[in-house]
Amino acid sequence: MRIKYLFTILITLVILSVKAQNKNLSKQQIQEDLEFLKNSLNENSSYVYLNGYDFNIDFKTYIETIGDSTQLEDFGFFLTEAIGKIGDRHSSVKGYGNETLFLPFMYAPENNKVLVLNSNQNKEFEILHSNYPYLKSIDGIDITDFLHKTRPEDIKAPSQTYFTRAVRDLRDIQKNYKILHKELPKEIRLTLSDATLENDTILVVSTVERSGRLRPWDEKFKSKYARVKDEDYNKPEIIEQLFKVEDNIGYIKLPEMANIDEAPLLYDKVNSFMKSIKNSTALIIDVRSNGGGTRDLMYEFAKYLIHPDSIYVINATKQRGTLPLSKESIENLNTRFLYAMSELDTKEQAKATAFLKTFTPMYDLDTEKYSEYYFGLFNGNKLSQNSFYYNKPVYILANEKTFSAASVFVSAFKGIPNIQIVGVTTDGSSGNSDWFDLPNSKLFGKISTMVSFQKDGKTLDGYGTKPDIKIARDLEQILWKDDTQLEKLKTLILEKH
Repeated sequence: MRIKYLFTILITLVILSVKAQNKNLSKQQIQEDLEFLKNSLNENSSYVYLNGYDFNIDFKTYIETIGDSTQLEDFGFFLTEAIGKIGDRHSSVKGYGNETLFLPFMYAPENNKVLVLNSNQNKEFEILHSNYPYLKSIDGIDITDFLHKTRPEDIKAPSQTYFTRAVRDLRDIQKNYKILHKELPKEIRLTLSDATLENDTILVVSTVERSGRLRPWDEKFKSKYARVKDEDYNKPEIIEQLFKVEDNIGYIKLPEMANIDEAPLLYDKVNSFMKSIKNSTALIIDVRSNGGGTRDLMYEFAKYLIHPDSIYVINATKQRGTLPLSKESIENLNTRFLYAMSELDTKEQAKATAFLKTFTPMYDLDTEKYSEYYFGLFNGNKLSQNSFYYNKPVYILANEKTFSAASVFVSAFKGIPNIQIVGVTTDGSSGNSDWFDLPNSKLFGKISTMVSFQKDGKTLDGYGTKPDIKIARDLEQILWKDDTQLEKLKTLILEKH
């Protein structure tokens, strides 16, 4: 219910911000908003200054260059870029931008190239120009340079995540030209090229209005669940689609990390399905394009995937805030299955102590600003009660849009015996976000208040988790003809086992 409550707040703020779209802000108003945000970042942001970026310099420069006033939208773009540089993958700035013009066609990532697609009468994807399938430049701007500048909010994302998101957003050409500080022409020159990127053709196109735009490209499996609501994961007709067995390989698709309180039937199905595949050859858990949610499902699966005699430290975090942490802050961490050393039992404390002896975090955090470590653990003895240990190979299939609690899921199980991560590097993030609402512009957004380290000492944010077995999507999957990542994984399993 907390997610729904936050969503209601978000919608309300969006409505208020839309009313102010054409609003001009005075220099004084901008200064007051920046001072407000500066205080919020300095007091609450867990990632501020860690990567060496000092937002104060950009804030000062912006004030010096805007003149007596500026438009709300320009201010929003500036803040998005500044916040993005901090490296907090959960951060965002909302309440600005109202684009009405778009590029025709659909744009999909294929390796490091941009594939231009169209949708035929049967709503099937097809390559726009078979001889020149790839987008090489837009109005003479090399596509690599173009992409590098048009997704500032993701500038610190893992490289494949950034590329995919920027390519999908090529459609939003009016927004992109505003970010580039360029005037949008009536006609746009697209340079299309062949596989070598040496033989080209020019396509001149006009922008289309909102009603004529194609949806952004996405995976077929992602599109299937795009309109499924949180509570729908408690409906039998939805749940049954997520579980299957083929060639004695169990398969579970997790489109989101649903809360146990909102989807108890999904959890019942997880448990009954695990019992039904006790003698299967292997299990695939698919969290590709899963945008996150809660950690409840991670611990539900851990009941079966962690040996009863094992204890693993899977996550080490520190909370930003007034110390000692308030009771509310501690309870908030506990809801994420994160506990201080004093909250662990004797065996868990011994494991956490041993972990810290070899743990080298990439950031040495100020003990006056950040809490002690709060640990995420898998205690097999506690987890295995009323379940069993699934001692067969487990493959977790992830991609560059596996985010937030889903990326924690991947990171937590990486390196556990019998478990391998397959696909591509995730869009790691785990931030325990807090909201801010600027007083004059009414722009609003989120910043993280927790630094979350993986077992190797790297943060989830900005690095994600690399696969043990890399399987990238191919053209067949891009065109929705087959889920080749999944099929290649099944073939690999059958060959090995």
